[in-house]
Amino acid sequence: MQQTESEVPPAPPVGKLTLKGIQRPINAELTHFRAYFRDAMKSEVFLLDRVIQYLLKQKGKQMRPILVLLSARACGGVDESTYRGAALVELLHTATLVHDDVVDDADRRRSVFSIRALWKNKIAVLLGDFLLSRGLLLALDHKDYQLLHIVSDSVRRMSEGELLQIEKARKLDIDEETYFRIISDKTASLLAACTMSGAASATEDEHIRERMKAFGQALGMAFQIRDDLFDFGVTDIGKPLGIDLIEKKMTLPLIYSLSRCKKADRKRLMRLVRKDQKSKEDIRTVTQFVTEQGGIEYATSAMMEYANEAKQELEILPPSPARDALRDLVSFTVTRQK
Repeated sequence: MQQTESEVPPAPPVGKLTLKGIQRPINAELTHFRAYFRDAMKSEVFLLDRVIQYLLKQKGKQMRPILVLLSARACGGVDESTYRGAALVELLHTATLVHDDVVDDADRRRSVFSIRALWKNKIAVLLGDFLLSRGLLLALDHKDYQLLHIVSDSVRRMSEGELLQIEKARKLDIDEETYFRIISDKTASLLAACTMSGAASATEDEHIRERMKAFGQALGMAFQIRDDLFDFGVTDIGKPLGIDLIEKKMTLPLIYSLSRCKKADRKRLMRLVRKDQKSKEDIRTVTQFVTEQGGIEYATSAMMEYANEAKQELEILPPSPARDALRDLVSFTVTRQK
């Protein structure tokens, strides 16, 4: 992706876009989904049910089910297969988050205690396995083979993206091409699965399904770049600023800045990035370097390019409140403050 600083488009105004407003066309369906999802997670094992109840209380914005429902509504309508698709996506996504906390030794998620922190790793792993199996059975029991293929392929890509990032993190040799491949697999693939699942439940038109998949993919790319920009102090979203730097994650603003600086500056900055223990001054030094080298502007430009691509994919759909909501969701994604 090639942009120059003069080509950086202005970010759209935040306006009054809120996730609550965006989901208005599917409010009734979302209420039904939440009850459906609770039923899908039920267990007669007391310990497991107790952990699940704790997990349900911590559910966040539920952006992925919202994407499935809005996509279905925009492509023709919501039916029972749409709810199964949304539940499958959310079950598999939740399972990966529970397992991620085990892999990362994370004691908190969304500022509350993680499952592994409260019930230890063994129960966390078994919970993740249970959620995966519930999702698989939900699809198989209703012979939703295409839906299962869509979501399973996303999980495969997520795993490959995570492993590629781990592999590259050892040498810190991630270039732009590798970065885009990683976020395409780790983040964008699941959003693409959401939008394609919603479309698949509502239309037999393969062209529309593929365009909706491309919409979700572009939206996911923009979403992840926005998330990466937060690390450099664009705004505070609740996670510690500089956390990616602390964890030695090479993101687009830094990759671009290192690619255009003098060899001596690159060597100096990489010494800071490689440090196991980074001070606040180290974080400030890297952040200032990235800002001065145009890394923030470049990443913002890339984000907006993906956002525009996502909006263009929606042009295949007839006008509707759901299509407008999906367009608003793109704008919300690139202007969100948390």
